[in-house]
Amino acid sequence: MTIKVVRGNPTPEELAAALAVVRARAVTAAAPPSGAPGPRDSWADPSRIAAQGVPHPGPSA
Repeated sequence: MTIKVVRGNPTPEELAAALAVVRARAVTAAAPPSGAPGPRDSWADPSRIAAQGVPHPGPSA
C-alpha cells in the first residue's frame, strides 16, 4: 500500500496517525461481520443428507 501526500507538510506523527486509521479501516473491511456465521461443518450440512437420498423401507419391512 502506498500513501502519497499531495498537499501540505505533515509531521511524522500526523502521518503515523493517518496510516493507523487507514490500516484499521482496511482490517475492518476485510473481516467478516461479527454476526455472520462461520464456515459450515460438512457434518452439520443438511445437503449432505439430501445428496444421499431418503431411505425407503424394503418390501418385507
